[in-house]
Amino acid sequence: MDENEDVLVTAANGLGRITLNRPKAINSLTHPMVTAIAQTLRAWENDDSVTAVLVSGAGDRGLCAGGDVVAIYHDAKSGGTESRDFWHDEYLLNSYIGRYPKPYVALMNGITMGGGVGISAHGGVRVVTETTKMAMPEVGIGFIPDVGGTFILSRTPGLLGVHAALTGAPFTGPDAIAMGFADHFVPQDRLAAFAEAVETDGIDAAVAAFAQEPPASPLMAQRGWIDHCYAGRTVDDIVSALRSDDAAPAQDAADLIVSRSPIATSVTLEAVRRAAHLATLEDVLRQEFRTSCAALRSHDLVEGIRALLIDKDRDPKWAPASLSAVTADHIEAYFASADPDLQFEEN
Repeated sequence: MDENEDVLVTAANGLGRITLNRPKAINSLTHPMVTAIAQTLRAWENDDSVTAVLVSGAGDRGLCAGGDVVAIYHDAKSGGTESRDFWHDEYLLNSYIGRYPKPYVALMNGITMGGGVGISAHGGVRVVTETTKMAMPEVGIGFIPDVGGTFILSRTPGLLGVHAALTGAPFTGPDAIAMGFADHFVPQDRLAAFAEAVETDGIDAAVAAFAQEPPASPLMAQRGWIDHCYAGRTVDDIVSALRSDDAAPAQDAADLIVSRSPIATSVTLEAVRRAAHLATLEDVLRQEFRTSCAALRSHDLVEGIRALLIDKDRDPKWAPASLSAVTADHIEAYFASADPDLQFEEN
């Protein structure tokens, strides 16, 4: 397989290690990185000397901050297809991780967002720490949660997933466990020792020795107002309910949502609701490929990335400009066939 310095690969004592190695970019994923990870996992699937896989990120800032959205900006501006090709391969990788036949351990410490969730949250053993800062923040750049994120967001207790999706706000490691994004809590200062124990003693023994009862989930403690306010039919209804709630976090959530792309939040609400009725991760990824490709043709994705990361003025001019201006036809267009749609190998 091709060597890629942005992905470090080692195997010893039955454990294959994949380390994302772009610490200055918080290990943000590029297309070659996705290809390298997929090729490595394919090779290890048929290698009897590798019995388990462990994925981590280089540096101390996090596992992975997401995908390279600046590259998406330039591709969208030029009317290119590189982003579509990237998502195609990335979503196939997300699916592959979800059904990987060998134990797959992901260390989700620090910033784990967007694409970083995609390469970790579908694994079998997902570990968070007190430093974990997880999010699906796509609506802030006019995009829709992807990488199988809406599969998990649609299956959280109550409407916690709708809250996380529409605000794009980060949540904690304990929240991630409560919402179904993670399994185990290991203190940050014991994470390296945990990884070594996975190699020397095996996964079950490492979990038994190092995993602790997680602190209480802040979001679970707020389910009262979250479940009430996010039951609205439209995003506009949800914002109105949040505005009328006395809880200060409800006001903060409303402020966040109205700062996001109106079309992105509206499509996201519909995507999460539809995902709840889709049976498999693959079904959801196919839907997400549709919404991602539609976003690539939209005004708001380019504008959102411009405002946040190119000009950095944090003053996006969304179109439609308000939630009330978003129509059912605007939303439905995002769910049309990607022509061709994402296809998965039969296994």
